[in-house]
Amino acid sequence: MLEIIGAGVAVIIAAILILAARQPDVCHIARSIFVAAPPERIFPLIDDLRAMNEWNPFAKQPSVRNVYSGPERGVGAVDEFEGDASAGAGRVEIVESVEPTKVALALRMDRPMKCSNRVEFTIAPQKGGSLVTWDMKGRQPFIGKLFSLVMRPEKMVGGVFEQGLSDLKRLVETAREEAAQ
Repeated sequence: MLEIIGAGVAVIIAAILILAARQPDVCHIARSIFVAAPPERIFPLIDDLRAMNEWNPFAKQPSVRNVYSGPERGVGAVDEFEGDASAGAGRVEIVESVEPTKVALALRMDRPMKCSNRVEFTIAPQKGGSLVTWDMKGRQPFIGKLFSLVMRPEKMVGGVFEQGLSDLKRLVETAREEAAQ
């Protein structure tokens, strides 16, 4: 009887490992939102990491401590962050800045899981405003594939992107309304 249970457990573990191995090698998550403002009004809130962290849900967690270095904004601006287990620790650096339409960042996570991702914000002019897209891509190692079977990164991180973009929209549009008064 014990042999049958052991064999069953081995089959289940093998199936999980096979499922994990079949997950994509690249993790890609993107979300967009329409903001009723031109790109020139939105860009400074992304190109400056301190300003970004006013609306970025990842940085707004109470346990997160940020250490900034390099220029205040644009290429070379760095934010090294550390928080509790849910916030993790790592480093983000602006590696490309094309005013007023694009900011690309190199994101390195040291914990809870080591990984490196490229994060891009694009701001596309639209009639009556701009379409802002938050996009993240990175290699997904086997442990990440295994993790994705339980905690769907698309849903988990995508929801945080949606919240951040919503907060950015509110910040930009509220500032526009206050300036108009």
